[in-house]
Amino acid sequence: MIDRRDFLKATGAVGLFITFPLSAALQEPEKAPQRPSYPKDFNAYLKIGPDGRVSCFVGKIEMGQGSMTALAMLAAEELDVPLDQVDMLMGDTDLCPWDMGTWGSLSVWQFGPVLRGAAAEARAVLVGLAAERLGAPADRLQVDAGVVSVVGDLSRHVSYGELVEGRRIERHLQDVKVKPVSRFTVVGKDAPRKDGRQKVTGGTKYAADILPPGLLHACLLRSPAHGAKLLSADVSEAEKVPGVRVIQNGDLVAVLHLRPDIARKALDRVKARFQPSPSTLDDRTIFDHLLKEAPPAEELVARGSIPTGEAESEFRLDATYLNSYVAHAPLEPHAAVAQWEKGRLTVWASTQAPFMLKGQLAQTFGLSPDKVRVITPFLGGGFGGKGVGPQALEAARLARLAGCPVQVAWSRKEEFFLDTFRPAAVVKIRSGLDKSGRIAFWEHHVYCAGEAEAETVYDIDHQRILSSGGWMGGNPAGLHPFGIGPWRAPAANTNVHAREAHMDALAAKAKVDPLEFRLRHLKNPRMVGVLQAAAKAFGWTPKAGPSGRGFGVACADHRDTLVAAMAEVAVDRQTGEVKVKRVVVAQDMGVVVNPDGARQQMEGCITMGLGYALSEEVRFQAGKVLDENFDTYRIPRFSQVPEIQTILMPNPALPAQGGGEPAIVVMGALIANAIHDAVGVRMLQLPMTPERIKQALAT
Repeated sequence: MIDRRDFLKATGAVGLFITFPLSAALQEPEKAPQRPSYPKDFNAYLKIGPDGRVSCFVGKIEMGQGSMTALAMLAAEELDVPLDQVDMLMGDTDLCPWDMGTWGSLSVWQFGPVLRGAAAEARAVLVGLAAERLGAPADRLQVDAGVVSVVGDLSRHVSYGELVEGRRIERHLQDVKVKPVSRFTVVGKDAPRKDGRQKVTGGTKYAADILPPGLLHACLLRSPAHGAKLLSADVSEAEKVPGVRVIQNGDLVAVLHLRPDIARKALDRVKARFQPSPSTLDDRTIFDHLLKEAPPAEELVARGSIPTGEAESEFRLDATYLNSYVAHAPLEPHAAVAQWEKGRLTVWASTQAPFMLKGQLAQTFGLSPDKVRVITPFLGGGFGGKGVGPQALEAARLARLAGCPVQVAWSRKEEFFLDTFRPAAVVKIRSGLDKSGRIAFWEHHVYCAGEAEAETVYDIDHQRILSSGGWMGGNPAGLHPFGIGPWRAPAANTNVHAREAHMDALAAKAKVDPLEFRLRHLKNPRMVGVLQAAAKAFGWTPKAGPSGRGFGVACADHRDTLVAAMAEVAVDRQTGEVKVKRVVVAQDMGVVVNPDGARQQMEGCITMGLGYALSEEVRFQAGKVLDENFDTYRIPRFSQVPEIQTILMPNPALPAQGGGEPAIVVMGALIANAIHDAVGVRMLQLPMTPERIKQALAT
């Protein structure tokens, strides 16, 4: 888990824009206010109307991951009301209780127990009120669909709405227990998405759809390259466009108009001169640079003795694995609308962290927190890239200078340029096999990605895990040529790719089936269970690789959600193209709140994972990002989506864990291992583009 101060430091957003400095918004950790905590009063989360409908207030946001539905299910379960009787209000800092942000699969795993506890206490209080109203002991009452009745005499009943009559509930209880899994009637069953109808009918509102009266659309002058500095800007031709307002304030140069297309055309008339970027790096030289400039290593794990393991090794295998920069590439680019009224600032923003953004805005403009309101409508994808809201700071700055509401909506080109990227990274693994074919030692050193999932899940006596820098900060200035930040399951994709690809390579050297090789090195019965479940569904038959079948396997433990995946691919030796034919994933995530939602997340992880495995990388040179749209930055197409089978392992003894990220972390290694099994080449760099595969086949 990361707290607010760590996240601000980690995003590396300071100095990302040349329009105006953001340093005022991003405090140093020692100066930042202490992070608040979840309120203990259940009224912060729940309100029951006279009609019995339950309004559920949460600071989390909905960005397609299904938390709107899953959290409503948890509240409905504990309150004993139908799911369709719960209305969700999310991401409004005036109405909702504080929340750190929506990332890391924390909505159900971390916040779910808080909401369940609040709903359980509210139910117990309501039953106590009903006991007084009905003149019956609480232990003789039952609740069905929000109606409390006397057991054996249903004519004596009272509804939640009648008990509360829309008022705040002032009574509280201590140490109320939540329901045991055995009594669940809502959780664990497929439920339709609460946001589904709005989204398929076009009724969903995103930040760019908020249009207060008098709003102007702003287009800002951007640098042509990261590190380039503005020398001068001639706006005289832009000012000639009818209806255009030009704002210059320091390095801030913006063109505003009632219509966004006219604002953008007027911006094209601005004649600007920039000092070139000092960066000499590109997407080919970056890895040598990272190895040279990475901070000193931190030892994360040290078990046994590496020298002893080396002495026991009959065979050594060392390898270096590379990951390119990857963009978040959400379908909805960053957008925000800001409005000042009587000294109070309201911002509608596409952000994963409305409360963190509220703090940034208050600090930037010298406001007390009660003078700032942030509202996050639906989000069109985030994946970690909308943890901070620079576009909201831009909109608020411009709205104050212009004296009217202002919208800043990044173009696709701006999205690719101003985004924080998943860091390019290097992983070096040293390992050996003893004469029995077991792993004698394992040393994993990750550079510049971070430590998540660096530790192996396997039973190895002698191992050492090291990390040098990462997306959360601690990097020397200039290590990366642009901003980096979290990308769905940050660091885990990089580390699992290296670990699981290396496991396959060791299995091949030992001439052992890769599934059997993993099972020989596992003690965790849950991990064994997901591997065996995936193998059964896939129809895996043991065979040492490369077998020519194009079969791959990979597994991971992502924050105690265990996942195992198998894939079948076909590789065109002439073109280097990879066709992923089918993928089977088994996942043990404890109690599954909404099975249909969990399957959707697994399917989304698999599909998105195809991108970083096969095609997605940010190409750049001298600070300039060369990919500006989806014509060159290739996310998976519908035609590339394989047949997908998902398996949810029953595990009611384990509380609900996160499900928004685990299945994506295995995809790089999974496809790499399947490619090796198909054509016998080891792909050590992600993405595994056709050009790289052809080159590997030719050597």
